[in-house]
Amino acid sequence: MHRRALIALLAALPLSARAQTTAQPELPKEKLVVVTKDGARHEFTVEMALSPEQQTVGLMFRTNVPADGGMLFDWGVPRDSTMWMRNTVSPLDMLFINDDGTIRRIAEDTVPQSLAMIESRGPVRATLELAAGTAKRLGIRVGDRVEQGIFNATKK
Repeated sequence: MHRRALIALLAALPLSARAQTTAQPELPKEKLVVVTKDGARHEFTVEMALSPEQQTVGLMFRTNVPADGGMLFDWGVPRDSTMWMRNTVSPLDMLFINDDGTIRRIAEDTVPQSLAMIESRGPVRATLELAAGTAKRLGIRVGDRVEQGIFNATKK
């Protein structure tokens, strides 16, 4: 990313996020299941980042992400998702999830503290952050399905 674009991105952050020096309080949690192509079901209890302020801070400063936990960023409607690891001290796997709950892209073992942009490469409804190595350990792949109330496939 060009330096000018990075400076513009930093300037666009809310002042509260730029001044953030500690982890945000734990957010409300919900159940989420990843179903792999072979039918294996992997259950997680994830924090729900729903507001722009919650999403801006995310998992910054968290020293531990539980093996069965994480954070789901609900964008509300499909859109391009761009994440980074600024002030994030634990490596993560990032799953970019389509509106129907299918996994569009996985960025594995992201680098703590990096300012590199991690992109969805197309519009997604949500981004799921898990502890690094989770996708590989559980055999989670692009095309697998996420069951959680925000996705069209699970709505009644």
